[in-house]
Amino acid sequence: MSGNFWQDLAKPFFVLAPMADVTDCAFRRIITKYGKPDVLWTEFVSADGLMSPGREVLLHDLKYSEQERPIVAQIFTSKPAKMEQASKLIAELGFDGLDINMGCPDRSIEKQGAGAALIKTPKLARELIRSAKQGIALAGKNIPVSVKTRLGYKNNELENWLPELLAEEPAVITIHARTREEMSKVPARWEEVKRAVEIRNNSGSTCLIIGNGDLKDLADAREKVSTTGADGAMLGRAIFGNPFLFSKNKFPGGIEGRELRLRVMLEHTKLFAELLGEIKSFAIMKKHYKAYVNGWDGAKELREKLMLTNSASEVEQIVSEYLKNGSS
Repeated sequence: MSGNFWQDLAKPFFVLAPMADVTDCAFRRIITKYGKPDVLWTEFVSADGLMSPGREVLLHDLKYSEQERPIVAQIFTSKPAKMEQASKLIAELGFDGLDINMGCPDRSIEKQGAGAALIKTPKLARELIRSAKQGIALAGKNIPVSVKTRLGYKNNELENWLPELLAEEPAVITIHARTREEMSKVPARWEEVKRAVEIRNNSGSTCLIIGNGDLKDLADAREKVSTTGADGAMLGRAIFGNPFLFSKNKFPGGIEGRELRLRVMLEHTKLFAELLGEIKSFAIMKKHYKAYVNGWDGAKELREKLMLTNSASEVEQIVSEYLKNGSS
């Protein structure tokens, strides 16, 4: 896949949000198998780190399988030179697109002048987009550059912030419909996604607009896209414990549903151990157990056992015993 794949997608399209310590290569493979979204993102990776001597560990965050395409690598930095170098590497690794994080509110990221802090420095933000494009060109590739951001920093600055980004002609801008200061404390303001579409249209830009924030499921996403005119929607937290989110399938009810949940959870755990066991803490995998194991009598007790595990083999033993003894 080469060139701007975004323009070839049927609209509206529905994509999975990049989430730190969630959308790793093991999780994405599970999602791809049970309910593949139109586009997948990696977790965000530090461009500075990718250009450092210890980058081998970070390269594991950029593992992907061919079945995941189209797949976009998300990176963050406040240094144009690092952006250029990292973008060249991303293109050489064969990704279908590159996304720049300009919305993460994590303080350690902001201290570097990256993430949501870039909303306060639009001149630098624009320079980073240009640097990304230059790095991709140096690799002899032509993959699209996109941006994920918010409405503003302390206040809603969409009227000024969005035109700055559009001026650099990114392929896509994803709008998380809150400011940085609001974090996730207030409901996402999807009327501002509609305004973003209007600003885009008035500018004559061909940049696609993706709305993001508080989407419960695909039906909710379709409704929001319909009312705002966005080209697509990005879903995040709704994926927890529900690998069928982007498909027509869903977990059945009753004992059958519980057993399927546990089998998918075990499959996910084994993939994590296989692909990331030597790189990442098993505690990262255990975050998912709260979502997989809930909603039935006895779920809490089973979950408590799972939270004490430290390996896929321990999880397999607990799940096998649970299923053998009758999950009812």
